[in-house]
This record gives sequence, C-alpha cells and structure tokens, in this order.
Amino acid sequence: MFLPTAATRWLLLLLGLVLGAPLLGRAQIVDDSTKVLYGPKTTRVIYEAEVLADSTRGTLIDTSLVRWSQQKFWFRDSTLQQDLGAVGSASRPLLFQPNTALGARLGRNVFDRYAREASQVPYYDSRSPYSFFRFIQSGAGEQVFEISYSRSLKKNFGIGASYERVASNRLVGPGSSGGIDANLVEHNAATFFARYQTEDERYHLLVSLVDTRHRTIEQGGILPYASDYTAAGKLITNNLFVYDRAQVNLVYASNTDDRDQLHLFHSYRLLGRGVTAYHVFDIRRQYNGYLDNNLTATFNSPVATTDGAFYPAILRNPTLTADRVTYRQAENTVGFLGRTDRLAYNVYARYRAASLRQTSQLPIPATSTTTTTQAPPADVASSAYSQLFFGGTASFNYRTIYAVEVAGEYKPLGYNPLGEYWLRGRIRTGPLSAELLTTSYAPTLTQQQQLGNHYAWNNDGEDGRNRFSNTQITQLSGRLQQRLPLLADHAIDASVTVANVSNLIYYASYNPVSTNTTKQISQLLGPQQSDSKRLLIASVRHRFRVGKVYFDNQGTYTLGADSTNEALRIPALVTESRVFYQTHVFKKALLAQLGAELYYQSAFRAYGYQPSVQQFFVQDRFTIRNYAVANVFLTADIKAATIFLKVAYLNQGLGPAGYFTTPFYSGYPRRLQLGIRWRFFT
Repeated sequence: MFLPTAATRWLLLLLGLVLGAPLLGRAQIVDDSTKVLYGPKTTRVIYEAEVLADSTRGTLIDTSLVRWSQQKFWFRDSTLQQDLGAVGSASRPLLFQPNTALGARLGRNVFDRYAREASQVPYYDSRSPYSFFRFIQSGAGEQVFEISYSRSLKKNFGIGASYERVASNRLVGPGSSGGIDANLVEHNAATFFARYQTEDERYHLLVSLVDTRHRTIEQGGILPYASDYTAAGKLITNNLFVYDRAQVNLVYASNTDDRDQLHLFHSYRLLGRGVTAYHVFDIRRQYNGYLDNNLTATFNSPVATTDGAFYPAILRNPTLTADRVTYRQAENTVGFLGRTDRLAYNVYARYRAASLRQTSQLPIPATSTTTTTQAPPADVASSAYSQLFFGGTASFNYRTIYAVEVAGEYKPLGYNPLGEYWLRGRIRTGPLSAELLTTSYAPTLTQQQQLGNHYAWNNDGEDGRNRFSNTQITQLSGRLQQRLPLLADHAIDASVTVANVSNLIYYASYNPVSTNTTKQISQLLGPQQSDSKRLLIASVRHRFRVGKVYFDNQGTYTLGADSTNEALRIPALVTESRVFYQTHVFKKALLAQLGAELYYQSAFRAYGYQPSVQQFFVQDRFTIRNYAVANVFLTADIKAATIFLKVAYLNQGLGPAGYFTTPFYSGYPRRLQLGIRWRFFT
C-alpha cells in the first residue's frame, strides 16, 4: 500500500488554485457585452529551445483531438516503446535511436519515459490565469492525472506549478483481484516554473524545479505452472493469459526511482539579435533503489529445483537485497548565439561535475552477547567525474527553398584518450532532405561498474581488465516530405536510413544449466560489446482525407536487427493505422470524432528484463509472436472540455488469447478507457 507523499499536498494546493481561479480573475474574462476575451488563441506556450533560438513568440496551445486518445502521447516520450505491459512500467525504445549523450551518464533509463526533463518544461504566456487538468482511467486500473496552473503577474513575468500522477494496478499475482495490494505503479511529480523578460526583451530568464517519485512493484514476469508445458516441454502460452490463475516470479520486490532537478536559463542580447550571451545552470539527482526483502521465498519457489531461481546468484546477503545507486550532477553552460534572416549560430562550452555512489546491504551479523543486532556498513563504491564539453550549431536558410545545418559536440579525453563526439550535417532543398550523423561515445557508468547482491562487474580498467571501446555510429538518412494533389490534406513523409553500428555495448544473457533447458528463461549475464552491424530502416507515413473521413497510416521496416544480431533486437515491421470520421454537431457546439486504430508488430526475440539492475538484455529463449491490437474510440470537444471513450484491444480472442510485450510480461486485456481534459481561461 502506498503512503501519502508531499506530492499529495501539492495536489490539494493546485486543486484549490484551479477551483479558485475563476474568482481571482473574474473581472478579466468578459467585457461589457459579456464577450469572452481570453481563450486558446490568446495563450501561448514557450519552451527553452525557442528562447535558445532567440524566439519568444511561442506557439498556440494544442487543442486538437488527434493525439488525445492515443496512449503513446500520455507520457513525456511519445516514441514506440517495449514495456512490461502496464502503464508506468519499465520501458525502452522499440525502434533504433542513435545516442548523442556524451560523458558521464548513469545508464538507468527504464523510467525516463515518465520523468519530465526540466529543460522541456512549458512556460505559458497568457494575459490571464490559465489552468487545465487531464484525467484518464481504465477498467484495468490504468490512471493518468495532471493538473497545472499558471498566471502572468505582470506583462513580462509569469509563474506556475503542476502536479502529475501515473498509476496502474496488478493484472496477475497477489493483489490482482483488488484490495490494498493491488498497486503496481505509483508515480508522482511536482513542477514549479517561472519566466521573466525585460520590457525591451533583451534579457530572458527561465527557472524550473522538477521533483519526481516513481515506485513500482517488480513481479519478474509470469511464472508458468508445470501444467503450462506440453509433454515435449513446449510452453502453452495461451494458458498464461488466464490472469486469475497466473503466478509471478517475485512477490516481495520493488523498484524506486527518485529524481530532483533545478534548471535555470538566462540570456542577454549584447548586439541586438546578432550576438546574445546565455548561461545555463543545471543540477540534478537520480536515486535508484531495488528491494527484495524475502529472498528465501524467491529461491524456494515451486520451480526452483527444475528451472533455477529468478536470480542467478547471491553475492552478499542471503535473505535481503537492498541495492541503492545515487547519481548527482551539476552543469554550467556558457555560450553565444545569434541570427539574421538567413544565418544562425550557437557556440557553447559546458562543465560537468558528477558523482556516483553504489551500496549493497550486507547481512546483519549474529552476536552471542545480546539479542539485538546491528548491521555493519554496506559495501560501497564511489566515483567522481569532472568533464568539459564544447559544441555549437550553424545554419543557413534561403526562404523555404534551401537550408543547411551543421551541429556537433566534443568532449576531450576522459574514458577514451581520443574523447567523445557527435557531429550532424543536414541539407534540405524543397521537399527533399538528407542527414549524416556520426557519433562516438563511452559506456554508461552502470555498464562500467555494478555493485549489487545479484550482479557485480567492473569494466572501467581499474582492476586491470581491458576497457570497452567507444561505441561508434554512422548514420545516413534521406527524407521526402510532400503534399500531394487529388485528395484533401494528402501528404506523404518517407525516409530511408542506413546505420553502421560498431562496438555497441549491450547486456547479454546466459542460460542456466538445467536438465530441462526447454523450461529455462534467460538471465542477464552482464555488459558485452558487439561487432560491427549494419541496419537498413525504411519508414513511411501517409495521411489524407476524403470529405470528413481522415486516414493516417505509418509503418517502419528494420532490416538487420533480428535474432542473428547479438546486440540489437527490433521487430522487422511495426505499423500504426488510424481512421476516423470528424464532424460538428448541435449547430457546431460540439466537434466529434468516431474512429478506429490498429497497431501491428511482427514477431521477434524481444529483450528480457532484469529488475534488480533495471536493464533490458538480449535473450534467445523466448520469441514474442506477431500480434495486432485494435481499438475503437469516440472523442468530443465541447468548448474548453475534451472527452474520449475508448475500447482498447477490441480484437482480443480473435486468434490468440493475448500478447506479450516482454518475455513473460503480458499486455493489457480488453478494457474500457475514459479520459477528460478541461481548460480554464480566467
């Protein structure tokens, strides 16, 4: 059962602000003829990236219905993800994404999707207080709630705050039938932000504070019964979708991911728009804690004698796992930027100071003189880093006909004597564009060193072992974006990418020794480095409209990341299709959409997941078969309120009884989802 946190108090405060906003600003919302003065067209959103490009105009708030009911847009990262089948669970990008993050970085990213980055906090420029909330709930226990309030105290000064909660319930294992043990994920985040600019717009200041608390119960996936296998040892996967009979590998395990970040950006125009100096200060902390307080129950599971325990080994404490990792980082960035009608540039230098501390709890020693015991200090591993980066961007634009951009960043010395870098060049002419990206980066801190009760490695060279080489990626992409004649809103967006990947560091697996290897699941071994691999990626999106019927189809085909690739596992084909009918009803008082969507994913040997180190790893024992998920939805917009009603996984039972998102982690069954979003302009 999750206890109330400080975030709950902020929720009550923000609710009061939203409910009281109409009273605070009543005199502003109407004129003498009771005509509404403020609304979506008077409220703009400003992001730091825009100010960094010397633009403060902002964009209008998004009032469209298209993305509102799609689950991938409920969170900070809208890319396709492989997760553990539940809202708020650990996830990783499903499709290939090159890395451009250099230097020291923790490398525990499975909860990044739900954490807001302070540099991406939206700032609102409104002539009146602006607030909104959104709430999404399903019959399976999915829940997303967000409430935000902001106001301009003066013309050039505004403040705001927001609160967010993401939660989900268990589908299998203890608590899946409800009650106090039903919680699976509990995510709370509070954000505070302020914006200021001088009357002449020469000076700009953006400040944000983000506090995130994410806790998830780790179940280790579904644990099959002996009856779930045929006489030949083949797993009957349909049996695993009978949720009320399923059992799980872990009952007493949980993961905690706490993050705090203070971010400040300010800039000053020295010579108009030609030369602007800026400074960014960023300080953050990420804490990851894994707890399993009953290892005896885990190792004495009904299948321990035939399938082996869920953990490969116990290195320190035979009864309790309490592994903790704390990463701290402080950065100062100083740079200059400028732009004209056709030219733009940005050059900067960044200094980063970081530290990493890992602890793993040792057992409590028994004493003969007293009945009380005291735990000795836990095993500790600490390290500190001091790093310098240089980077910049330069671009040339000639109207909408021709554009060239070059950007990059370099970190000298450090893990590799030759340093780390990324360099990107883009060129566009009309609807055609091309991009070349090359990058070389060191392993993450977790890949270099791990201290825990079940896994331990040291690849940083301090123990005399050879270090990993830098991972190197060279990627060439071509893209076509073109509106086409004939049908209304007819557009195509197609791209082809060739990526050469060498020395990629990944988490490998091994198969424990057993007399019945068919029943074995793979377990994480540790970080390894791959040979050179080549990927071919083709992606296309086609949108068009026939009258009031809208079509949106997109797909990605990846060649070279199949079961023969020891480091990369990506489904060969992933598609998303969406069709809906949109119209105004009740004399245009309501805008409604009625439609359907279909997601398809081809079969592949998906990554396994080891919660004690919060890492996905390559495995060869479980193939996720191809599956499709169909949804139908109804969305309506009534002035400032938007609602949707959706039946998700409508096609369940028309073929397999369910699907897996990760080996032994099943996706949600058919369910009803309801969402509401309400904006207040007061």
